[in-house]
Amino acid sequence: MGTSAVQAGQRYESWLKDPLIDEATKQELESIRDNEKEIEDRFYKDLEFGTGGLRGVIGAGTNRMNRYTIRKATQGLAGWLKNTGAGRSLSVVIAHDSRYGSAEFALEAALVLAANGITARVFPSLRPTPELSFAVRHLKADAGIVITASHNPPEYNGYKVYGADGGQLVPSDAERVYAEIRKVASLADVRITDRESAEREGRLVWLGEELDREYIREVARLSRNRDGALNRALADIRIVYTPLHGAGNRLVRMALETAGMTQVHVVAEQEQPDPGFSTVKSPNPEEREAFELALRLARELDADIAIGTDPDADRMGAAVKHNGEYVLLTGNQAGALMIHYLLESMKSCGELPERGAVVKTIVTSELGAKIAESHGLTVFNTLTGFKYIGEKMTQFERSGDYRFVFGYEESYGYLAGTYARDKDAVLASMLICEAAAYYKSLGKSLVDVLEELYERFGHFRERLESRTYKGKEGMDRMRTLMDQWRAQPPAEVAGSKVARMLDYALGIDGLPKENVLKFVLEDGSWFCIRPSGTEPKIKVYFAVCGRSSDDADERIRRLTETVMSRLD
Repeated sequence: MGTSAVQAGQRYESWLKDPLIDEATKQELESIRDNEKEIEDRFYKDLEFGTGGLRGVIGAGTNRMNRYTIRKATQGLAGWLKNTGAGRSLSVVIAHDSRYGSAEFALEAALVLAANGITARVFPSLRPTPELSFAVRHLKADAGIVITASHNPPEYNGYKVYGADGGQLVPSDAERVYAEIRKVASLADVRITDRESAEREGRLVWLGEELDREYIREVARLSRNRDGALNRALADIRIVYTPLHGAGNRLVRMALETAGMTQVHVVAEQEQPDPGFSTVKSPNPEEREAFELALRLARELDADIAIGTDPDADRMGAAVKHNGEYVLLTGNQAGALMIHYLLESMKSCGELPERGAVVKTIVTSELGAKIAESHGLTVFNTLTGFKYIGEKMTQFERSGDYRFVFGYEESYGYLAGTYARDKDAVLASMLICEAAAYYKSLGKSLVDVLEELYERFGHFRERLESRTYKGKEGMDRMRTLMDQWRAQPPAEVAGSKVARMLDYALGIDGLPKENVLKFVLEDGSWFCIRPSGTEPKIKVYFAVCGRSSDDADERIRRLTETVMSRLD
């Protein structure tokens, strides 16, 4: 038995003996007593607190999502808040999605905060993650917590922490919180109270629907329907929407209705919250399979567009009708279309800002950047993760050097305006449908507009491949793969020489250090290898720009096949 297995076994036994662990958890642990591999995987480490907070499989153990890992993380967060806000009255906003345990985990976090003298302002039912980001700013809170695992499979849950600016914690702050969490040596070090006491003392405050209305007002301000010019077009568009059993249903419909879009049809089978996501393999609007029911309803109704949001409603996917068929837009394509629509509208109204900025990630297509630059905006690149886009927004706000207009990432996350600091599928749903309505009034589909952009800026193609590596062995395998690509970088890929290898672990281009490798080829194509920060997988991103549609398709095919054959 290896060292980690021995240590895991010791931690397993300590949980079974700990009087603070409830009996149901102990029974779950007893059921795996004869499974050494399972015990090792559950206890060989603590669930790591990274820049995305915690995320993992729900279950008993230190490497699982459960009430005890939530309590420990929140005790650490409380310590960090008290260190940074000494002498002040502190408050934290808490939201959750529809996953297994989300409501209970949200309350656990609130009761730990309350016991530490910090006021927890809690949404009583599921809410979109971007509304949490907005609420932190609107209520001038010191931090935010959202219990969600985004679009992960149903056995996962997570715990994301937001700073006072409404953005997810960046690495420097996350490390400080993690340092406080490591000080919590045992469950006996966690302070927790009961719900009745917390409510009576005013440390547990339940938020009302007025905050929903404030949030939707901010979202609606981003509509480009100036002086009712688009009223007829917006009333004419037919929309199918699926919340994929998540938190988006009520707020997305409110946003669409407020903007003037009244022909909205919700997929009945996926309307209600369901932690098992029973109608889909994965509640991920990036995948066509998640759209099957929405597309079936769209065909029945002859809808112009179908949209879907993930369980915490921060990612949005769309399929648009074109020549009688429904074409699923990629995150890169939807982002480029929204940038084009926004900037063209702002230009026609004389509202293009001086020193305007668009922010994207290093794995996002260059098409949106080309569009933004053609309008005189400056484009900034960040590492993968919307937390870095939010950080850039806060820098702009403090310095006044640039005015943020739009931020997006290829993984279906978008934000316009500065009311929040995280990607917002509620806003994105409104904008993509509004753009579809506007171009429909001109006799065009969004696919027509995309083809026009390709003709002007180049035929961009992007692709994402991933490989899953579960458990401790999987983590070791991912580390080995990254080490191999660093030690033996390719000189040529798919017939083009490698011009540059960018190793972001070295902290290049003024960005934080992160375990990401990007290879730029002489023909302008690139690919990027990145272990996911939230899932047990390696992601490989590809991008090319061709002379024609066929040329781009062939380039992306060759590039993908060549790289993945080596990775596998």
